[in-house]
Amino acid sequence: MRKLILATTALALGTGLASAQDRTVRMGTEGAYAPYNFVNDAGEIDGFERELGDELCKRAELTCEWVKNDWDSIIPNLVSGNYDTIMAGMTITDERDEVIDFTQDYQPPTPSPYVALSEDVDLENGVVAAQTGTLQAGYVAETGATLVEFATFDETIAALRNGEADAVLADHDYLAPVVEESGGELVFVGEPVPLGRGIGMGVRESDTDLRETFDSAISAMKEDGSLNELLKKWFGEDSPTY
Repeated sequence: MRKLILATTALALGTGLASAQDRTVRMGTEGAYAPYNFVNDAGEIDGFERELGDELCKRAELTCEWVKNDWDSIIPNLVSGNYDTIMAGMTITDERDEVIDFTQDYQPPTPSPYVALSEDVDLENGVVAAQTGTLQAGYVAETGATLVEFATFDETIAALRNGEADAVLADHDYLAPVVEESGGELVFVGEPVPLGRGIGMGVRESDTDLRETFDSAISAMKEDGSLNELLKKWFGEDSPTY
């Protein structure tokens, strides 16, 4: 059965390449969201999504180039044609799915935690910082808390430290190393909030062949266990896997 599944995946991958193989695919990312994506000391895009994206392109026999774009305009610039995909720690949601298409998820859903300077913070009525245009910002806006939004996640942490916010709500895999490196200054508080349907690659709604090509490559990596290996490498042995 396993051989049959792999053979079927390989066939689907090959079929989807007919219209995509001869083009250069531009991979849009933020470059400011470690460990998903960041700019390393050599000035290059690095991180989990860079390694995963390069492997997906290799399996799909595509020539891929990475393009850095700010988060708040990352979907409009995909739609406008400035690049062909989004790999930027983007959670799959119904709202986003109305504007662009998504591949299947390449990271399972993980709840978003709050971080604060002390455990007695008032999450219900206090001031909570989140990055603009994120699920976390949308969630806070629907609670009794006061939402303050910032262009980057780093700015939300700075706002917490300088007293502009009482807490930050963000993805666990972004916050975990920040909390660990704070030496006890920052702590997780409250209950994590389940949001979204996992993280996937965004493409234009018209790029059906490209979406199917990457879908097949992601399926192949799930089947052979290599995607789980990357998840553990970048997010730890306890990271949710497939």
